[in-house]
Amino acid sequence: MPHLKKIYGLTKMRNQNLINIGKEVIKIEADSLKKLQSYIGKSFEQIIKIILSCKHGKIIVSGVGKSGIIGKKWSATLSSTGTPSFFLDASNASHGDMGQITSNDVIILISLSGASDELKNIIQFASRNRNIKLIGVTSKKDSLLYKNADVKFLLPPVTEAGPGGFVPTSSTTVQLALGDAIAIACMRFKKFGKLDFKKFHPSGSLSIKLKTVEDLMLVGRNIPFVNENISMKDALKNIEKKGLGAIVVKNNRNNTNGILTDGDLKRLSNLKFNFYNLKIKDVMKKKPISVDKNMLAAQALSLMNDKKITSLCVHKNKKRNKTVGFIHIHNILNANIT
Repeated sequence: MPHLKKIYGLTKMRNQNLINIGKEVIKIEADSLKKLQSYIGKSFEQIIKIILSCKHGKIIVSGVGKSGIIGKKWSATLSSTGTPSFFLDASNASHGDMGQITSNDVIILISLSGASDELKNIIQFASRNRNIKLIGVTSKKDSLLYKNADVKFLLPPVTEAGPGGFVPTSSTTVQLALGDAIAIACMRFKKFGKLDFKKFHPSGSLSIKLKTVEDLMLVGRNIPFVNENISMKDALKNIEKKGLGAIVVKNNRNNTNGILTDGDLKRLSNLKFNFYNLKIKDVMKKKPISVDKNMLAAQALSLMNDKKITSLCVHKNKKRNKTVGFIHIHNILNANIT
């Protein structure tokens, strides 16, 4: 298809190996990340401590150009991992948006040069309000940002991946990685877990992965409970009526002490004796498998597959004999969890 090659300029690059170019860019940026790793030290620790000490305010992130785009990612990651944050557009800050900043806030300014004109007004505003902590992230030690920041993080000198070294590539990669490192350090310190993360991600594929047994289980009258003293004849009617392929057996103290499934009935039928007049407690499977309501639904599905069963009792607060829910494999599969 010569016309396509001409359109995309590939005829000029016929002597170049495009795959090698891609690998070279990745290597240059990977080397930059290794440099950043060696720069993680005291100033990084100070940044984390300042962010964690911000109990009554927000973490405000700002930057210009590509650093501004990276700043939006910093703010989004912090917010989604338990640290309230928002991005402040540096240009709009000088036209009234600095009114969003309070004395309880922490400001993080990201700028490769540390001298962007749009950031100067924010730096001056923070300097006039001594309660506001200013964190400066820059690669220039002699810059206005570095000199005025309460905590300064000096980015390593890196080689940009593009021809001429003027396209922000490696520099933005290290900025992005630093933001992730800060967010995850705060997240771990706060012991921010899967259930916390789920609260901030109620939609999308992440939400599906983080659904718990409690989100999908049957509760109340929908739990297929029967008393241990009912006859097997009545037990059969209950299994058919509930349509779940199992019934959960309780004693007179409302403690769960057994389960009876379709599979159990098939095995009993093969024994060729009349069990219909027996009580369910005489033939039930004792100590049914029960899971905590906070278990991830995906883990519950894996457990069912391992045990070759189709349902589980659900408990809370480690009280396995107190069934608060019942989950069938179809409840999980219908939620698109596999």
